[in-house]
Amino acid sequence: MDLQHWLGRATHAIQDWADTFGPYRPHPSLQVDDDRFGAVFEEFTARLADNYPFFHPHYAGQMLKPPHPAAVVGHLTAMLINPNNHALDGGPATAAMEREAVARLATMFGYDTHLGHLTTSGTIANLEALFVARELHPGRGVAHSADAHYTHGRMCHVLGLTSHPVRTDDRGRMDLGALEDVLRTGEVGTVVLTTGTTGLGAVDPVHEVLPLAERHGVRVHVDAAYGGFFTLLAGAEGPEGLPPEPWRAIARADSIVVDPHKHGLQPYGCGAVLFRDPDVGRFYLHDSPYTYFTSTELHLGEISLECSRAGAAAAALWLTFQLLPPTPDGLGRVLAAGRRAALRWADLIEASDALELYQRPELDIVTYFPAVAPATLTGIDAASARILADGMTGPDPVFVSTLRADRDSFAARHPGIIADADGARILRSVLMKPESEDHVEHLHNRLERLAGCA
Repeated sequence: MDLQHWLGRATHAIQDWADTFGPYRPHPSLQVDDDRFGAVFEEFTARLADNYPFFHPHYAGQMLKPPHPAAVVGHLTAMLINPNNHALDGGPATAAMEREAVARLATMFGYDTHLGHLTTSGTIANLEALFVARELHPGRGVAHSADAHYTHGRMCHVLGLTSHPVRTDDRGRMDLGALEDVLRTGEVGTVVLTTGTTGLGAVDPVHEVLPLAERHGVRVHVDAAYGGFFTLLAGAEGPEGLPPEPWRAIARADSIVVDPHKHGLQPYGCGAVLFRDPDVGRFYLHDSPYTYFTSTELHLGEISLECSRAGAAAAALWLTFQLLPPTPDGLGRVLAAGRRAALRWADLIEASDALELYQRPELDIVTYFPAVAPATLTGIDAASARILADGMTGPDPVFVSTLRADRDSFAARHPGIIADADGARILRSVLMKPESEDHVEHLHNRLERLAGCA
């Protein structure tokens, strides 16, 4: 896509539409001449250079990558109108696009019926899911993996719910025995399962927890903010294929959160929350006589805790889905490249004398650490910190991140490491850009050299 061309087309298309309403005189208080703007714009773009190269495959640090050009064009085109998807009156066209895009997400997860909408983030989406959980099971708390995103504990605090962290196994997944112990107390109303933890990319066993939760009369919420789109690889042929059981089981969960601004190629912020039972909308309903007046159809703001939401986010997602739909042959091909890259790098690390694999990747996150002698946690921590810093300098920079692993987690995976500290930082690389597949060998060789100097 020629981004400059289509952005130019965008401004012309919106101006042509605006011209149909007749001319008017812009107010002089809003006028800025080009020379003045040019000077400020030069400073602005110079300041934007103070960023890491999120677009480049040599950046494999955090969960960051640029949106697809189609998403950029869709977002900026709609932003010229600036619709608000809170009410149909604020954005009729983009509200319709939101419903259609959210329906495609629901279909991707196997929901036959659904109620859902976009949010500004996965955090807000999870807050909404836990809000509904509280309304359905008042006085009962929430159980979640100890490796789940930290916002679950925080959202429980906001909602006045008791949070029950559940220990994980030696793969970073929720331990079923520990979960059952918690459920037997009768104090839990909802279990949060994570399909793709942000640290390790671990996938909780949704298919095994669902019958357990049903026996105890407990709801199941799936936090698929990071990993949700990997359902497109469930049962796929080739090395990128994932075991289908946990992903197929998501269709039986009570609610789901997914972030299109991660693997859905969207700009921030674009999260989504889905409920299997549309009747939960009764917990949102409210009256806003100055807002909901031109349509008897349910307004998106009537099923959302948020009020104003950018219609441009819905437009961007809708346009992207027309070109790269959430299907195995659409977005699935993008995720497959990152998954293959992670598996390839894991193989290289396992064959390396300079690096050791912390655990095999389940999705597209690779965790590893430098081989040090003696093999102590303090030595690994120091070497990881050095590699992180040194990797970003010099003529051939690479960008990774670190993850702190505690003593017990290390011992479960690498019992030969001398536990002379409470834990250690390890190295972590997120290969969510499909271009990573062509750069794995370079990343590996660079990290091996850095490990040899650490």
